[in-house]
Amino acid sequence: MIEKDGLAPPIAAALAKRGYESLTPVQEAMLDPELTTRDALVSAQTGSGKTVAFGIALAANLLEGKDRFGRAGAPLALCIAPTRELALQVKRELDWLYAEAGAEIASCVGGMDPRTERRALERGAHIIVGTPGRLRDHITRRALDLSEIRAVVLDEADEMLDLGFREDLEFILKASPDERRTLMFSATVPRAIADLARNFQRDAMRIQTAAEQRQHVDIEYRALVSVPSDKENAIVNVLRYYEARNAIVFCSTRANVNHLTSRLSNRGFSVVALSGELSQNERTHALQAMRDGRARVCIATDVAARGIDLPGLELVIHADLPTNSETLLHRSGRTGRAGNKGISALIVPVNQRRKAERLLGGAKVQPNWDNPPSADQVLARDQERMLAETVLADAITEDERETVAALTERYSAEQLAAAFARLYTVNRSAPEDIAQLNVQAERKPRERGEREPFSGERAEPRPRDQFGPSRWFSVSVGRRQSAEPRWLIPMLCRHGKISKNDIGAIKLQPEESFVEISEESVDRFVSALGPNKTLERGILVKELDGVPDFSTSPKAPKRRDDWGDKREERAPRKFAKDGDKPRAFKKDGDRFEDRKPAKAKPSDDLRAADNEVWGDAPAKPMKRRFEDGAGPGKHPAARTEGRGGKPGDKPFTRKADGDKPRSFKKDGAKPGPKKGKPAGRPR
Repeated sequence: MIEKDGLAPPIAAALAKRGYESLTPVQEAMLDPELTTRDALVSAQTGSGKTVAFGIALAANLLEGKDRFGRAGAPLALCIAPTRELALQVKRELDWLYAEAGAEIASCVGGMDPRTERRALERGAHIIVGTPGRLRDHITRRALDLSEIRAVVLDEADEMLDLGFREDLEFILKASPDERRTLMFSATVPRAIADLARNFQRDAMRIQTAAEQRQHVDIEYRALVSVPSDKENAIVNVLRYYEARNAIVFCSTRANVNHLTSRLSNRGFSVVALSGELSQNERTHALQAMRDGRARVCIATDVAARGIDLPGLELVIHADLPTNSETLLHRSGRTGRAGNKGISALIVPVNQRRKAERLLGGAKVQPNWDNPPSADQVLARDQERMLAETVLADAITEDERETVAALTERYSAEQLAAAFARLYTVNRSAPEDIAQLNVQAERKPRERGEREPFSGERAEPRPRDQFGPSRWFSVSVGRRQSAEPRWLIPMLCRHGKISKNDIGAIKLQPEESFVEISEESVDRFVSALGPNKTLERGILVKELDGVPDFSTSPKAPKRRDDWGDKREERAPRKFAKDGDKPRAFKKDGDRFEDRKPAKAKPSDDLRAADNEVWGDAPAKPMKRRFEDGAGPGKHPAARTEGRGGKPGDKPFTRKADGDKPRSFKKDGAKPGPKKGKPAGRPR
């Protein structure tokens, strides 16, 4: 049994029963006699035993020197956590820690049935563990009585503020008694946490463990640089290389979680998902599958996996880079807990290396920069694990001798060894081929205003004379298809699994482009393109025999020098008639001499008919029949007999200005709407 001054006997007995031989630094700090009645602001690294630490700190206020609790009534302590999983995890830890003291502990978290929680509150509880939103809801509905609260604990306080729970926390703290103790536990203490502590704590003791100065000493950080198209393949190879008992892969969005879960499940990994869109029951089953070994890989978002504790978690993979250094530390803190070793692997696309360096620098972490494990490295690691299997060194039992004799009599030693090797790898996913980049290039300090070269993303290009042996390929796009090196190179790297340094000269032609690929990358380039040798948008790639002759290429563009004197041989431009002026431009008021002649005037007979109708009025050409009030139709003279009219037809009479349209048929009839139709246009 751990015997410490200030440690309550029931708590010491529970720790001994749990197998504790010593306390962590943050747990030791909770036994300070000055802290018995004071508030505390504690910052310690994730996985340092903070839950047991504030459980120890609460014992002095809750038990008051007694060995067991009395009958449960109004709660005496309130523990607030940011997520459902963390709240339920805190409840499990406090259950065994206060089991010897007979404490009743209830939970109030979102996603659970609130009626069940209200019944538990009516029966009474000594300690309440919950999330901010659900606790505020119970307080508002008068189901949770805070009048007897002696201490309030805020676990992962920085995360609760990041998630927008400030108003809920302030509401809960204002509803609790003023003489309470307030304990804040956080991995980091940003300015927002300091402001919250200043407003709701009195004479708080600042506790900063020595372990916080050395961020996650039990975690090995690895930054694995890859081309963007190899990110998922890199995750597969990292999982296969380490073969961790439990691993968690962090994604930035729910959509990425669903996509990666489907991809790894198809590759044969036992995977569960953990995101905010799942119900509480589904999330509980997912975590339980990780704990009992039915699943080995958990794909999760930051919020869903906040504060969860998975036993034996050996590997953390950052599929998407975190948004800030604090999130990086919290993600990595899922492993390397309670003295165990762990690995935190960041998958860093080459175009995000600068961001990764800023995050790691803000977290004060020095990672090992490297390429993701290659397929050969994964297979070599499999062979090492297979040869280290203890089953090969175990002695043959009597029950197995008959079977062994039958096998050795029928099969040779090589056949048995091959069968064992196949059985060992039958349920393991095959590794992926990954492009290897120069991530160890020397980096020079950047001067003010100077751009630093991007090691790994853009290694120094090799001079043309040092490019080495190469082969030429033809790509079925050219200048007429708007082909440019700035989009040809990324497309070739993405589909051909090569880097920019593997591409030499690019010669653009009208209908195709010639690309030079280094000899050492040709096999990988050809195998990545597949049998169809097709890029995106139906672009075909064809390997050439030797170097193409650009000067005599039938598709090469003609130079201006090849035109010769064809311009001088071209005949001068001629007009329709000699002396005609070009009608290319026209100015206002200008009358060109070459305009077309006017139409012929009406014949004498037609002019005579016009005179009979109009009297002495001058004849008007037919093209102006719409002017001066004349309506559409044939010329007035055309309505006379012999000119398209009938005998007895009345000639048209000239209308005076202002006359209404002749829409009526009978003489003297007033204009108006027709029968059966409304008058005017409907409004």
